[in-house]
Amino acid sequence: MGIVTVATTPQSSLDDLADVELAPETEAGAEGYDEADDEGDDDAVRREAGVGESSRASRHWWDRNADEYQDEHGEFLGDDRFTWCPEGLDEADARLLGDVRGKDVLEIGAGAAQCSRWLAGRGARPVALDISHRQLQHSRRIDLGRGVTPVAVVQADAAVLPFADGAFDLACSAYGAVPFSADTEALMREVHRVLRPGGRWVFSVTHPIRWAFPDEPGVEGLTAVSSYFDRTPYVEQDEQGRATYVEHHRTLGDRVRELVAAGFRLVDLVEPEWPAALEQEWGGWSPLRGRLIPGTAIFVTERG
Repeated sequence: MGIVTVATTPQSSLDDLADVELAPETEAGAEGYDEADDEGDDDAVRREAGVGESSRASRHWWDRNADEYQDEHGEFLGDDRFTWCPEGLDEADARLLGDVRGKDVLEIGAGAAQCSRWLAGRGARPVALDISHRQLQHSRRIDLGRGVTPVAVVQADAAVLPFADGAFDLACSAYGAVPFSADTEALMREVHRVLRPGGRWVFSVTHPIRWAFPDEPGVEGLTAVSSYFDRTPYVEQDEQGRATYVEHHRTLGDRVRELVAAGFRLVDLVEPEWPAALEQEWGGWSPLRGRLIPGTAIFVTERG
């Protein structure tokens, strides 16, 4: 099984993959960019970034950084582990999705589909969706290496889901897609559309309070320096002012309102505590910060 692509940019086939080697990263959705953009440091600013710019930046950034990301975090994520956050809360323990056996499940922003692989192992029928072709190539690499039936994967933007109404029983996302979408109201409506009545939509994001603090794991990350109420996107841009990475902030209230407006009912809001035995840092997540302020918010909702 290859990657089903729903995009305007042609993508290379995965049929020529040998053993567990990745195909070269050709035509990886980097329209409007060239290799020179990867050289040097991008400027980090707070400025507006619309739907198209955010989507293009996310696709390019994840295609460009997927190899490094999987190399750095692959051991923590595992090949078939469903972990919601850097705090290490696993679905095997939390059971936020409920019983998944026999359920059609959409994983949004799936990366290398580790969560979907775990779901398949519990009798679910998952589909892993990601905007990055390169991330989905890593899913194929893992499946080939394990000699198992490949996870069904689709490349598409989460705000324009290429599925029929009521196609899934459950939808989930572990730090995928939601923070990178400029129009999460549309994203929530799309998820609602493809879910069957009563279906759960569970997703984790950086806890909104973290936007008031520097994204640093040490003591410098413990002093609030920005307004929690400033929704201006965080943008990394190249010398030409083109966004290469975009992340969007919503307050807790914003999230609740957009979910309710889309037709969801909030069942739970989980704020995982930092485990006493966990000493591993992940970017701005660290034992020091994690034991003082929340790092993750998990929204558990049901479709009306």
